[in-house]
Order: sequence, then C-alpha cells, then structure tokens
Amino acid sequence: MIALIIGVVLVLFAVYAVLPFSWSLNWWQPVLEFLKGGVPILAVFIGLIAFFVGVADIKDKIEAKKEEAEEKAEKKDEPAKGTP
Repeated sequence: MIALIIGVVLVLFAVYAVLPFSWSLNWWQPVLEFLKGGVPILAVFIGLIAFFVGVADIKDKIEAKKEEAEEKAEKKDEPAKGTP
C-alpha cells in the first residue's frame, strides 16, 4: 500500500514539475534536454542487451541440436527390445 502511495505521489510530482504554468516548476525544457541526451545512451544499452540475448539464443540452439543428435545416435545403437 505504501508503494502505491509513493508511486502516485511521484507521478503527480512529475506532472506538476513539467506543466507550463506559472504556479508549477515549469521544468519541461530541462526534461526535454535530458531525454534528448538519454535516448542514444538508452538505445546503446538496449542494443547491447539484444546482442547478448541473440548470442545466447544461438548458443542454446546449437546445444539443442547437439543433444538431439546424441539422442538419435543412442536410439540407433540400442538393440530392439524383446529380442533374445
């Protein structure tokens, strides 16, 4: 419950801070400048994360193919059940 209240208070403060009225903090321009500078950095981090996830996915697929090939080889080498 406290987390919900804190979240609502922070959202209301953010809205109050960027409103373009004389009674508010009128921080829209600094917030916009921050976003302009932060978007390329955020894009780099998201790109790096996507790259590492892609590499891990490729490794998992290779490992799955190896395991599948091993299972097929084991089944091929097993003698048929019920033969004396």
